[in-house]
Amino acid sequence: MYRALCPPSYRSLRLNNLALSLRNRFLQQGTMSDLDRAIVHHRAALELLPPCHYSRSMFLDNLALSLRDRFQQRGIMSDLDEAIELHRAALLLRPPGYSERSSSLNNLAASLQDRFQQRGIIFDLDEAIELHQAALLLRPPGHSDRSSSLNNLATSLQDRFQQGGNMSDLDDAIELHRAALLLRPLGHSDRSSSLNNLAASLRDRFLQRGIISDLDEAIELHRAALLLRLPGHSDRSLSLNNLALSLRDRSLQRGNMSDLGEAIELHRAALELLPPCHSNRFMFLNNLAASLHDIFQQQGIMSDLDEAIELHRAALKLIPPCHSNRSSSLNNLAACLQARFQRRGIMSDLDEAIELHRAALELLPPCHSNRSMFLNNLAASLHDRFQQQGIMSDLDEVIELHRASLLLRPPGHSERSSSLNNLAGTLYNRFEQRGIMSDLDEAIELHRAALLLYPPNHSDRSSSLSNLALSLHDRFLQRGIMSDLDEAIEVHRAALLLRPPGHSDRFISLNNLATSLQARFQQQGIMSDLDEVIELLRAALELLPPRHSDRYTILDNLASSLNDRFKQRGIMSDLDEAIELHRAVLELLPPCHFNRSMFLNNLVLSLRDRFRQRGVLSDRDEALSLCSQLPHQSHPASCTDLSVAKSWAASAHILNHDSALLAYKTALKFLDQRVALLSSSSYHLDVIREAVSSLATDAFSCSVRRDALTTAVELVEQGRAVFWTQLAHFNMPLDELSVSDDTGTALAGGFKRLSFLLRSTFDQSTEDQSPQTRKLTMQWDDVVSRIRMLRGFSRFLLPPLFSDLQKAAEDGPVIILNASHYGCDALIIHDTGDPIHIPLNITEAAVSELCSQFQSLAEQFGSSDYGGELISILRKLWAVIVDPVVRALRESKVIPGSRIWWCPTAEFTLLPLHAAGPYKKKRDNLSDIYISSYTPTLATLIRARQRVSRDAYPQHFVAIGRVNPDGGKELECCLEPVVSSFTSLEDSDATVQGALDALNHNQWLHLACHGTPNQTQPFESSFAMRDGPLMIKDIIRSDWQNPEFAFLSACHTTVGDENSPDESIHLAAAMQFAGFRSVIGSMWSVDDDVARLVVSAFYGHLVDSSGRLDSTRAAAALHMAMKSLPKNIPLEQQIVFFHVGV
Repeated sequence: MYRALCPPSYRSLRLNNLALSLRNRFLQQGTMSDLDRAIVHHRAALELLPPCHYSRSMFLDNLALSLRDRFQQRGIMSDLDEAIELHRAALLLRPPGYSERSSSLNNLAASLQDRFQQRGIIFDLDEAIELHQAALLLRPPGHSDRSSSLNNLATSLQDRFQQGGNMSDLDDAIELHRAALLLRPLGHSDRSSSLNNLAASLRDRFLQRGIISDLDEAIELHRAALLLRLPGHSDRSLSLNNLALSLRDRSLQRGNMSDLGEAIELHRAALELLPPCHSNRFMFLNNLAASLHDIFQQQGIMSDLDEAIELHRAALKLIPPCHSNRSSSLNNLAACLQARFQRRGIMSDLDEAIELHRAALELLPPCHSNRSMFLNNLAASLHDRFQQQGIMSDLDEVIELHRASLLLRPPGHSERSSSLNNLAGTLYNRFEQRGIMSDLDEAIELHRAALLLYPPNHSDRSSSLSNLALSLHDRFLQRGIMSDLDEAIEVHRAALLLRPPGHSDRFISLNNLATSLQARFQQQGIMSDLDEVIELLRAALELLPPRHSDRYTILDNLASSLNDRFKQRGIMSDLDEAIELHRAVLELLPPCHFNRSMFLNNLVLSLRDRFRQRGVLSDRDEALSLCSQLPHQSHPASCTDLSVAKSWAASAHILNHDSALLAYKTALKFLDQRVALLSSSSYHLDVIREAVSSLATDAFSCSVRRDALTTAVELVEQGRAVFWTQLAHFNMPLDELSVSDDTGTALAGGFKRLSFLLRSTFDQSTEDQSPQTRKLTMQWDDVVSRIRMLRGFSRFLLPPLFSDLQKAAEDGPVIILNASHYGCDALIIHDTGDPIHIPLNITEAAVSELCSQFQSLAEQFGSSDYGGELISILRKLWAVIVDPVVRALRESKVIPGSRIWWCPTAEFTLLPLHAAGPYKKKRDNLSDIYISSYTPTLATLIRARQRVSRDAYPQHFVAIGRVNPDGGKELECCLEPVVSSFTSLEDSDATVQGALDALNHNQWLHLACHGTPNQTQPFESSFAMRDGPLMIKDIIRSDWQNPEFAFLSACHTTVGDENSPDESIHLAAAMQFAGFRSVIGSMWSVDDDVARLVVSAFYGHLVDSSGRLDSTRAAAALHMAMKSLPKNIPLEQQIVFFHVGV
């Protein structure tokens, strides 16, 4: 039996019909395999038709419609793109006059509208509107599909309004929906849909213009639609949901809790109509959750928010991992958890929100239209965490997320202005934290770009103007360019005009304009600016209710302005009012507020001003009493906290108030916290200079005046050489921890590994830490915290106590010399007992003058004989500084010939204390009485002693320098029998890398080369190698094994940063930081012949009785070598070398 063959056109028709049936079953049952098979059959049917077949346009449309259905399920953009091209091809086959042209126009428009909603390309939406308009022209009054075209065009215009904010689009959409509704009278099957669509458009217009009658009408239309969708109607649940959404809006507008209550009940009713497996159930769960969140915000009942979170969790469970809406559900749950965090402060809620946002983002392919929004949401959560914990890596990630979002919103994208604004805002935040000007400059340019995208009548234009003005104002504060400030004022005025009386943000614009005018007053002193400031702030204050969250800011600004006017005009009522306003500010702030110290300081300053005017002691006492709140703050110290504490300390010290010592302790504690937040980079040296200033030396002076001598030692140690102290933490020995237990061993290993990595990254970033360094820093901080939890390690890396610092005097007394504008003092620390105080009969100004004289003289050493002038300076040093100390040492039974250590502060660090003396016959100079060494801090000396000499180990020696350094052959002959190995790097071998490599294998170093100090960039001070400079920052990054001794036969190895001598950033200190227990250096230029004589004698004395080199003999060896020099050598060359360390 034979089967007849079907012609291709007949077979394609059968395939088309089968595909249509499969699509219909998919629309009923939602089985994706039916839709996939339908698409396959539609393709096959289309391939069987010749290009000119009369049914081709219909087959193209059918395939396109199925592809669009699949896109709506799976979100695959290639399906939608293909559907659009197929609809275009069908339209070309239906020219003007063709009966189905209007359908093709409508189908293509609908697909373009879908693509716009995914990619945000406004041209797609514009084309869709034009196509809908063309379709409407083909459906004149009386056409059966006219109401459908009116509805479709209205929907597209509504979408364009939502993107561009053009109210005429929304107005047109409403009129079109009204026209469609007229064509769908009572009894029409689509009347309820038209009622619903018109209601939705009216609701949108309400949200823009705030005209409550629009919302009222929307609610009535939704109620009418609901009446047409009786129980059992397939869309009843949808109408319940839409009515609930509008009632929720009205409750937010009028504060009518009955509307919100009804909305919740309607949402619950809508949810009850849906079976557990209904495709809309997750959306209805989400809407009910949103309304519960609202009622929580009104009534504060946590059970409502908890239920909202559970509903969001339930919605999430209904969405399988691969579902296109899963990412939205993750996002909604994250938003609610964020709200709960803001109420309860449980960080796990915020952390979970962040992880949910990350999970939502991971579900979106790189080209997904929602990706930019989800990037923004994750950025917002991370920004919240940054504001809570101040972790800069969170803020850095926020910025990178906003950059990624902006890339997905190219020019022409409807949300580009929002992304520009968000990125600008977070760059501004980072500028506020780190002060990096490039962040602020970029923020300004981004704000300008965003402003260009907001037309004059755009609802967000005022905010964009305000943001630009704020950034310009801050740039003025940094660079002082008046044009920035003038522009900021004009931009603020423009923003204020767009916020008329009744606008919710008017008070913000009033305050911002006042702030910029005040800044201009402070620059130019125009009183009319200040008077306008006060009036603007009074107007802003009147707009705020008593407990408004921003009220304290306006109060403080008004108080400060009144204080300024008092200083100009002397009207006491202005100052009295300012004080009352400052008091009101503190009453509004909780004790734990992160910026409380700044507002407290403002009241303190005003009280101080009134005390100066009226002399009422209660004002002075109240001011100092207020400052005593500072030590009790719970958050890490900010720059403001440190500044306020320093101001408190200075005032209390001057007034001899009982709180002075507490103030200094608080300020130094805040200093520790601030330095710990900075990266180990020379770029933060300026920050440290400003933070430290004379804080430590003033604290020492205050303690001494109160006879708190041990406290004086602790405080001066805590506040000096903070940069080296921070870096030295990375070299902390952990032998006791390593042998304690398995936990201790693991922590010690982690600490050493992270410390090495952090030290190796020193100074490698341009202005701040790289993301890698920030991550390392956080890990290092975590390990330190865990070590402190172990028994016996609670003070690990915390400022040492006097009982610990006293160990510095185990081998001889340490003399701290302190210079402060409150007085100059010496403290002698012995290995037992309290320190001995010696008042010095010299002022800080006189020390500074003596230092200047010496520095000027030192610059001329070698050009002629300045012996007489040098002796005069050394005699002054003896008379007022060193001799009183020597007398006290003798009284303490420190026998002649003993070793002593000088620990000078401030400009004492720049003077040759070891060479002081009367320089008269039959009178001993210091070098005739004691053997002097130096140490930058007590802790540095203690660390050097803790690095026990490896006596039993081989001694490897390297000499590095120019050709035949310091008589290199003679040095080799002298040392070769003593050391295990002797290496000499001369000529072409004396390179930077060669030196670094040699120091990885040798513990004893003789370096003979030029030393080049850099007083403005001290970390670039260097030793001159054959191929370039070996800089301090290179030394810091090194990890040499067990370095023991370094002889720096180089010029100027103690010349460092002239602006912060207490930081001791010079070549000799760098070598000591690198681990050398004992260092010989020079204070100025060294004569080559003298160097050879000293070196020849020195190493002979460095060998101990067992025939080995002993670094603890270095000071005595240098002492004897210098004494052996011929008497005809110039005095400055006889005292040029000095010893640092053990």
